[in-house]
Amino acid sequence: MAGWTRSLRGLATALLVGVAAAAPLAQASGAVQDAEEHAPLEALPAEGFDHYTLALTWHPGFCASRSRPPRECREPALREGADRGFVLHGLWPSLPERFAERGVDRRRWWREGCFLETPRADGSFCRAHPPLDLPAALDRRLDAAMPGRASCLERYQYAKHAACLALPEATYFAASVTLVEAVNESAFGAFVTLNQGGEVARNALIDAFEAAFGEDTGRALRLSCGGRGNRLLTEVRIGIAADRLADFPAAESLLRQGRGRCATRVRIARFE
Repeated sequence: MAGWTRSLRGLATALLVGVAAAAPLAQASGAVQDAEEHAPLEALPAEGFDHYTLALTWHPGFCASRSRPPRECREPALREGADRGFVLHGLWPSLPERFAERGVDRRRWWREGCFLETPRADGSFCRAHPPLDLPAALDRRLDAAMPGRASCLERYQYAKHAACLALPEATYFAASVTLVEAVNESAFGAFVTLNQGGEVARNALIDAFEAAFGEDTGRALRLSCGGRGNRLLTEVRIGIAADRLADFPAAESLLRQGRGRCATRVRIARFE
């Protein structure tokens, strides 16, 4: 067993060879192929909360886990980016102090977020918030990073997690997109993409994360799985200190999270 564990760690580390380690946010390149140079990340205000959770979906696994797949799972054109790695679910601030002072606990904040102050309109995600007014270049990058825009996921995410916290739309989504690009360009992103269509040990995913981002950073990674026996990878969540967001993916920017619920062997789905 010890030899097997060492082999897994060696495989994860080997992926660092020939794969650029994740660069700081200001240097991460885009997922789109239009060679435009991205502006450096602007600081995001952190109104009384201490960390963000970066939620990244493994798109084929998410779609395979849904009994009624949404549009972004049904239309082939919206599945084309899956070979580039993870797609954006959201960037979630932790419980703000002003909500905690009103008796809101962490569980309720995750469940309702900003809808505690401005209730969500009934109906689809498209009714959660008006269309976003983003610069054209950022709009294209967000299209590439978030196929869920076909279901207005970006409107819902902003309305629930950012609208009540003085987070400007363009700055918030520029940070979100650059974060997912950095993960996909890392050795961890390469490991997951390389193994799509197969199975890996859960610990191999953690080892690959630590090989990319630093020793003992694995507790900043929370794995989410679905399907029978929680064996299908659907999402990863990464804890990032709010005041160190621009330093991501430096180990010092990462914060530990609770453990996820994945089996010891994890299937990484691919679109057929």
